[in-house]
Amino acid sequence: MRNDNIFKRLFDIGFSLMVVVFLSPVMVCIAIWIRFSMGQGVFFRQQRPGMNGKPFIMVKFRTMGHATDSSGKLLPDKDRLTSLGKLLRQTSLDELPEFFNVLKGHMSVVGPRPLLMCYLERYTPEQMRRHTVKPGVTGWAQIHGRNAISWEKKFDLDLWYVDHQSFVLDMHIILLTIRKILSRSDIHHEGCATMEEFQGSEKKSKNILHE
Repeated sequence: MRNDNIFKRLFDIGFSLMVVVFLSPVMVCIAIWIRFSMGQGVFFRQQRPGMNGKPFIMVKFRTMGHATDSSGKLLPDKDRLTSLGKLLRQTSLDELPEFFNVLKGHMSVVGPRPLLMCYLERYTPEQMRRHTVKPGVTGWAQIHGRNAISWEKKFDLDLWYVDHQSFVLDMHIILLTIRKILSRSDIHHEGCATMEEFQGSEKKSKNILHE
């Protein structure tokens, strides 16, 4: 298993370096476009849970403006998502800076997506197993519905990957991810900019009620 982890890490470094080198002109153009269309703050940085729940700062291209309501509170995500932001999300170009997270060792090319820190306390013990591997830029759940499926289904797919991960499976996921990006499908959940907030598993809620 240790040799598999070493090979996966070497692949992550090689693949990410290739993406960064070949797509660096694209990333520079996106950064300039964001700066002139949305103002300061080209990147979106947020703390996310990595392997074993250890926090790290995930970096993406910014896709939202800073619009607020009359009280100064930020508007909902769907109201702050700009036209450029929509394009970046539809093409998954907003994810490109995450390959620097991969190079740093915080993420892998393939693995369960890193979600919000506050979700850690909402997972069931079984769902927490998704954090026994490094989070990924893409994953098994992303090629089977991405944001168009329920949280429960997404976590089931993440756990299936944890139990069946292999180099061949990772290659399969990467190829299908490219097809998903080209088709621009499953970008958001109905009525949301991406996905509604995960409030906790129904299974966990029922267990709490019976304690």
